[in-house]
Amino acid sequence: MSITRGFGVDIGGSGIKGGLVDLEAGALDGERMRIPTPQPSTPEAVAEVVAEIVEKFNWDGPVGITLPCVVKHGVALSAANVDRGWINANAAELFAQRLNRRPEDIVVMNDADAAGIAEMTFGAGKGHDGLVVLLTFGTGIGSAVFLDGQLVPNTEFGHLEVDGHDAESRAAASVKEEKDLSWEEWTPLVSRYVNVLENLIWPDLVIAGGGVSKKAHKWLPLLKVRTDVVAAALKNDAGIVGAAVAAAHGIRH
Repeated sequence: MSITRGFGVDIGGSGIKGGLVDLEAGALDGERMRIPTPQPSTPEAVAEVVAEIVEKFNWDGPVGITLPCVVKHGVALSAANVDRGWINANAAELFAQRLNRRPEDIVVMNDADAAGIAEMTFGAGKGHDGLVVLLTFGTGIGSAVFLDGQLVPNTEFGHLEVDGHDAESRAAASVKEEKDLSWEEWTPLVSRYVNVLENLIWPDLVIAGGGVSKKAHKWLPLLKVRTDVVAAALKNDAGIVGAAVAAAHGIRH
């Protein structure tokens, strides 16, 4: 019997979003729920919010959860834009206990990797071979890399050094917001970042995701890069959808 519905939760630096997912359409099945990320965003505090979201939907099946962290075998090994208490935390075990699930029913993965899975399965990357990079522009910059459709997990290209600075400290969407930059002022910073990435790995396609993908028409035409850059088709829901796909199919790294 094919699995037609799943559940995903996308944990970010400013908000935690979750909802039911139609796994055949690759889209949310109804409205998502969003709760501001608790401050401090400790593992225990975040787990409480995740539980609130899952319980709100009365979902009792497998749950996919994203973190803005490098995640290996369910353990968070870094912490970008969340509390440093996540480092070396067994996130899969924590969520399994709080959600009263079997460990095999919880999949935890990097947020950009989850968004990439959604885009490669249902969205802008579907059918694309070669080297495809998804970049999520939000509080920071997340990256997901696919070679001939296969994920290379836990890349951290948002932290490339660009002109002596951590890339996301210059080109994240949060920088545009904090400095009140226009699209014309922010986009050259993104172009410079993508240029550095291009010179390192020579991608065949770049997919621009994160919240600013909703306004892609305002800034993608301003980019000065050599690679084709397209907007994420699932916009800011990609993380939820990808997490649900990973949980439904037992995709772990």
